[in-house]
Amino acid sequence: MSTFINDNFLLENKYAEELYHNYSKNQPIIDYHNHLNPQFIAEDKIFNNITDVWIKGDHYKWRAMRTLGINEQFVTGNGSDKDKFLNWAKTVPYTMRNPLYHWTHLELARYFDITDLLNEKSAERIYEETSAKVNSAEYSTRNLLRKVNAELVCTTEDPIDSLDFHEQLAKSDFKTTVSTAFRPDKAILIANDGYNEYLDVLGQKASIEINTYADLQAALRNRIEYFNANGCQLCDHGLDQIYFENYTESEVVAIFKKKRENQAISNEEALKFQSAILVFLCETYHEFGWVQQFHLGALRNNNARMHRILGPDTGWDSIGDYPQAQKLSAFLNALDSKDKLTKTIIYNLNPADNEVMATMIGNFNDGSVRGKVQFGSGWWFLDQKDGMIKQLNALSNMSLISCFVGMLTDSRSFLSFPRHEYFRRIVCNLLGDEIKRGELPASEMEWIGKMVSDISYGNAKEYFKFPVK
Repeated sequence: MSTFINDNFLLENKYAEELYHNYSKNQPIIDYHNHLNPQFIAEDKIFNNITDVWIKGDHYKWRAMRTLGINEQFVTGNGSDKDKFLNWAKTVPYTMRNPLYHWTHLELARYFDITDLLNEKSAERIYEETSAKVNSAEYSTRNLLRKVNAELVCTTEDPIDSLDFHEQLAKSDFKTTVSTAFRPDKAILIANDGYNEYLDVLGQKASIEINTYADLQAALRNRIEYFNANGCQLCDHGLDQIYFENYTESEVVAIFKKKRENQAISNEEALKFQSAILVFLCETYHEFGWVQQFHLGALRNNNARMHRILGPDTGWDSIGDYPQAQKLSAFLNALDSKDKLTKTIIYNLNPADNEVMATMIGNFNDGSVRGKVQFGSGWWFLDQKDGMIKQLNALSNMSLISCFVGMLTDSRSFLSFPRHEYFRRIVCNLLGDEIKRGELPASEMEWIGKMVSDISYGNAKEYFKFPVK
């Protein structure tokens, strides 16, 4: 009997198998958006045990464990690392039909050569075997990246971050390129608690006292220049939706002044300010030739009680149902009208918006760059088989999948890179099935294979143009 994770996992016919094994499997990985800790890479961290690298920080697993009724002590609490792993193992059989079931067994197979199913019976043995491995130099962070053939990983940093670890990595002999993406959301979201305190720190980092809106623009530009000098070529924004309200410069100056004087601002004023600073940032990205990314549609921190206890990014977010099309169109059009629309990737979290995004990108692909405006891969709640297929189908039906820059992990885990393999297998099976049905010509296998190779690696390589060590 073959193992669950085998050579042809998810590949349902000979065409899918040929596409994956001959054109996709061995392509390097360009992971152009994630939340890995660059300090761990710079210091080549060795983890204490499997829980330390696999469960800590993984809110996907945490949500599943809570749903099963696992006490928070064994999720994020003071339970031992071993007990947390045993409780995760107990949860795994209940995750069937959730992507966690596939990811879990792919990760065990690819990193540890373990093809047994993880459950309560196998938990103790797998904990000991994997923990012994990760607590060795062979499984240091850099070796984990080498193991999956990661050519480039791009972490995500706030404008106030120092980039010291990126500087160290740039000078090191580590062959994987480690870059960063500029994430200035805290400078945009003026209504958030702690906004003024954040600007004080931003001003210190930029050596600019931020009293006026012009000061804020100067400070952000200063940090963009600093990031750019340290190899940054991307930005990223995690917003509920694109802001684009009509505003005047004098209005924005007055709104910012009110905020710095600790006066209350209205929701309308916040939207005007957010619109203005977002346009300023995006025009600056264009000047520097960066790629801009917009992750849209998350409804965050829904559980106020648990947010107070555990903080953000601990598993209390969901899909939002914000209107997207009109403001996004107006925003992109405003940049394009000035010829200041840089390469852009738009990700949506609500699958109801797939066709909106797939058609929106065509409005601003002006022939200047191949795939200039991209509909990004399924992310967060949609980076699973069904979500990926729906995104791929919408993109195929309404744009050119052949120009797609492919998958990213968007993860905090150094064991998440088999998600690239998962994505590649799904793409190959989707195309292989259409060849089998006669919807694509089997005689064009070499061309279809090149398309698969490009989606897996080549398109991202060309689009981002990162220097390779």
